[in-house]
Amino acid sequence: MTENTNPQHTHQDPTQDAAGKHRRDKSVRRRRVLIGGASVAAAGGLAAAGLAAATTTESTATGSGTTESASASESASTSTSSVCVLNAEVTEGPYSLEGALVREDIREETEGFEVQYTFTVVDVANDCAPLANALLEIWHCDHLGEYSGFVGGNGHNYEDNGTFLRGGQTTDENGQCNITSIWPGHYVSRAVHVHMRVHTDVTLTDDSYTGGEIIHTGQLFFDEAINEEIQATSPYSDNTTPETTLSNDSIYDDGGASSGLLTLTALGSSVSDGYKATITVGVDSV
Repeated sequence: MTENTNPQHTHQDPTQDAAGKHRRDKSVRRRRVLIGGASVAAAGGLAAAGLAAATTTESTATGSGTTESASASESASTSTSSVCVLNAEVTEGPYSLEGALVREDIREETEGFEVQYTFTVVDVANDCAPLANALLEIWHCDHLGEYSGFVGGNGHNYEDNGTFLRGGQTTDENGQCNITSIWPGHYVSRAVHVHMRVHTDVTLTDDSYTGGEIIHTGQLFFDEAINEEIQATSPYSDNTTPETTLSNDSIYDDGGASSGLLTLTALGSSVSDGYKATITVGVDSV
């Protein structure tokens, strides 16, 4: 299985939805967006984004004790920038669905290790000021590499309600929102990742949204050392399909912070305790 095929679904043109609207035409100019680290400087608005997004803080049980380690390239972990760091948008892939639920916890009954996301959305068209009232939406596969709405694509068949591990939240006055999910599994041809879209001008309903415009489409990635341990641990180890590394992934460009590599902080001494994941996402609202 590859990400651009599915026997029951056709990959949509990422510039338009089924109704042909709500997305900008990026065929002439690829929108470039900032994806920075967990912290950004704020002085009358966020004017700078750190390059430390590739830094990963990890606590793992090893033998009889617990060790803490930080893994990152030296340049990513020690340097900062006084201007926005930009990188190209990333394809949304074939597993997107319209009308995501607006909710903070998207896990439902899925198995897996908790991930507590904190997103900060900033507007590069407004000196990287926080972007309030934007809807940040994510979706990803479960521990067996299956997406809701497309179960069976990675060789596992079970009840598919079309909503698990999908949803979003609107940003507050600081451009921030929190989403709770699980660490994704893997499927053939892709490294472990999370899909993301940022919408503006949506109208919220009881549990979803209507209208609006998609101003950013991207993907998020995880530290390989931590991911390797997680994928070898139950329930993830039940998925025996081949896994792709970041270096062999067709989307990840080995660029650290500029590629959406999340900053991770362990919630406990074992990978099963879960992680906090933070990232700053800059979008161009113009």
